[in-house]
Amino acid sequence: MQVSLETTSGLERRLTIVVPAADVDAKVEERLKEMSRRVRLDGFRPGKVPFKVVKKRYGKGAYQEVLGEVMQTSYMEAISSEELQPAGSPSVEPKVMEEGKDFEFIATFEVYPEIALEDFAQIKVEKPVSTVQDADVDNMLNTLREQSRTWEVVERAAESGDQVEIDYVGTLNGEAFEGGSAEDQKLVLGSGQMIPGFEDGLIGASAGEEKVLELTFPEEYHSEELKGQQTTFTVKVKAVSQPVLPEMNDEFFAKYGVKEGGEEAFREEIRKNMERELRQSIKTKIKNQVMDGLLSVHNLDVPQALAAQEIDRLRHQAVAQFGGVNSGIDPKNLPAELFKDEADKRVKLGLLVGEIVKVKEIKVDDNRVRSMIEDIASAYQQPQQVIDWYYSNEQQLSQVQYVVLEEQVVDTILDAAQVSEAECSYKEAIKPAQQHAAEEETEA
Repeated sequence: MQVSLETTSGLERRLTIVVPAADVDAKVEERLKEMSRRVRLDGFRPGKVPFKVVKKRYGKGAYQEVLGEVMQTSYMEAISSEELQPAGSPSVEPKVMEEGKDFEFIATFEVYPEIALEDFAQIKVEKPVSTVQDADVDNMLNTLREQSRTWEVVERAAESGDQVEIDYVGTLNGEAFEGGSAEDQKLVLGSGQMIPGFEDGLIGASAGEEKVLELTFPEEYHSEELKGQQTTFTVKVKAVSQPVLPEMNDEFFAKYGVKEGGEEAFREEIRKNMERELRQSIKTKIKNQVMDGLLSVHNLDVPQALAAQEIDRLRHQAVAQFGGVNSGIDPKNLPAELFKDEADKRVKLGLLVGEIVKVKEIKVDDNRVRSMIEDIASAYQQPQQVIDWYYSNEQQLSQVQYVVLEEQVVDTILDAAQVSEAECSYKEAIKPAQQHAAEEETEA
């Protein structure tokens, strides 16, 4: 077998492989001899069909089968001899595939990039430092009560925080526009559900009253027709209701799984859940900074075969968020450009994490795996059942093991990185980094 290797561009490699005709012919003859021992043809006893007859009838098919096998085995031998690491399946182009001639084909593929790990001391990380205060527990308790509120009809003018039942019609230049009308809609004033000015315009209105609101749609509104347009809404208020918060009693506590111990036990359960969320949020923020820092100090080429696989995964995740198969969306129809940047980032991080694991010889810490599973299980009423489920489910257990391995990689980087601490409130600590950045941009 003859092999020649070319670097076409970046990570792409091209192998030209030539297999001697004698090797192919020998395999074809061997294949036909096997067939002659078991083939059945009219006029011949089983196993007694002459070789010439078998070759005439099945020779071409056997030749094609053998070429497929030779192509696969010779490709594997070639990448092994050339010490290549393909990233994805090759694109194969036969050049010569005629009986009696040397079999020649070209395999084009990408290889994994060579990675030289940089000094982790270049990475800067700001570690949030926070605790759950009594006031944070109070706020969470009030939030839970708000989520369980009911509504009571009142005979007074509407105030902010009240719920109104309304009919409305919106017009643009005197004509009703699509999506601008509704009947029996319930709206909480101050919720921000409607465009600016709509909810404020209903404060002070009573049941049976009609209000005419002259409003302007925001410039960044999703409808091109309505962006920045002045419109008129005629609103009829049908009912006004005030919120009624549930009492702090055993019935309310039981809704959240606390059946004994009253308010003290309930507050303690809330605090434990908040502390768990706080730990996870801080861990996530630190990990994100570490991973972003890792990307900033390493410049990698991305194998497009791996990026394509990641794009496909992101497409399916996006469809799942919209209801999966019931959404009627075919993942393949989502433009690849929407996911390319995220896919490239994930592939780069996967390659870097893998290299760190290999170079630093990091092994999964079984004690950390156990601790993580116990922490997950502590949020359930029967923790031991959850723990047993993880350890009896190989796929779920492997996912936890990978998360732990990533955490160990993060710890390895933190040992060398420039780490500072920044005190912050519980609310700031659990706020997603993207939301925090957006708020800072808005303030600026």
